[in-house]
Amino acid sequence: MKSHAVWGTVPLLALLLIPGPAVRASGDEGQLGSIIRRGQQLRDIHMSDEEEQRLGAAVSEKIRLRYGVVQDPAIHKYVTLVGTLIARASSRPDLDWHFIVLDTDGVNALAAPGGYIHVTRGALALMQDEAELAGVLGHEVVHVTEKHTIRAIQKKRTMQLAADETLGDRGVFNRLVDRATEVVMAGFGRAEELESDREGVALANKVGYQPAGLSRFLQRLAERNRESTGKQGLFASHPEMQERLDRLAKTIESKNLNATADGQARYRSRVSYTSVPLASIATVEEGSAGLAGGGSESDAAQEQQAKKEEEPKKRRGFGLSRLTAPVTGGERRSAENTASTGSRGVDTERSARGGSNPAPVPVTVTDDELAAFRKEGGLS
Repeated sequence: MKSHAVWGTVPLLALLLIPGPAVRASGDEGQLGSIIRRGQQLRDIHMSDEEEQRLGAAVSEKIRLRYGVVQDPAIHKYVTLVGTLIARASSRPDLDWHFIVLDTDGVNALAAPGGYIHVTRGALALMQDEAELAGVLGHEVVHVTEKHTIRAIQKKRTMQLAADETLGDRGVFNRLVDRATEVVMAGFGRAEELESDREGVALANKVGYQPAGLSRFLQRLAERNRESTGKQGLFASHPEMQERLDRLAKTIESKNLNATADGQARYRSRVSYTSVPLASIATVEEGSAGLAGGGSESDAAQEQQAKKEEEPKKRRGFGLSRLTAPVTGGERRSAENTASTGSRGVDTERSARGGSNPAPVPVTVTDDELAAFRKEGGLS
């Protein structure tokens, strides 16, 4: 598997773009009609896998800059082996899937378009066996296969295209990345989360993992969050926990999902992280180190220049808000807290401090390695 993004010219970024506010015809109905037709075309264009992966690579970069990446090839190899088995059993097995371990104690998992799956070090520490990992990764894989990020932007209609903008504009793509990153970080709606639960456990079972792995992890996560006054991380946008657990149980029963492998021994031999209690997690203040936190000063300068270029469009009512600009190391340090103080209504899992190295860890997995891994784990 590749572990880096290949950048190229992508002509179709229009899937998520919708026309701006109604344009007043100034004696030129032909021009107005052209704009309306153009807007309709934008909604009808579909994004290719390559284009979706380019978008996902950019979103993943923002997430990696925010949380950092665990620089351990062994843990990335292990997570990639489990994730690849799940992904190949999905409806989009041929995507160039990437599995990334984020360097933070916060418990979370994030799926960016095009096959970029992120799981935090804190989540791995909270898990107890491989079936739980498979359940979580299966849930995130379904977010990608069903294009939940793309559909969320379409549904909310938060992306607009000015009449004088072209689809190849760098600014247009950057705004598209911003919108997609916001969706990924905020989480999805009830229907999307329940769909990912339902289809995710079916994927895990198809590979040979106990389908109840996801339920076990969610129950442990509920216990972790018992003293919190606000929803945390994986809870932030998901349906109420008891509903999720009840529906998962019904899915397992109705679909006769009865795989038996839990991979507990192998998991414990590969993952040695220690879970940090919610109240002890160091955090970064909201807005102090946005999704691009930890970026370089040159990145910040480019962001400022992009804002200046877009300012005239904002005055015309077509502009979009941008994510918080990258912060310098000093700003990041000043924003950090030593603990969440009981997480008084703050999403500590998402606000958790991350590592300083966003570099992806190269991982290669061969068919022979997958076959051996499957056999060793007693998987289907």
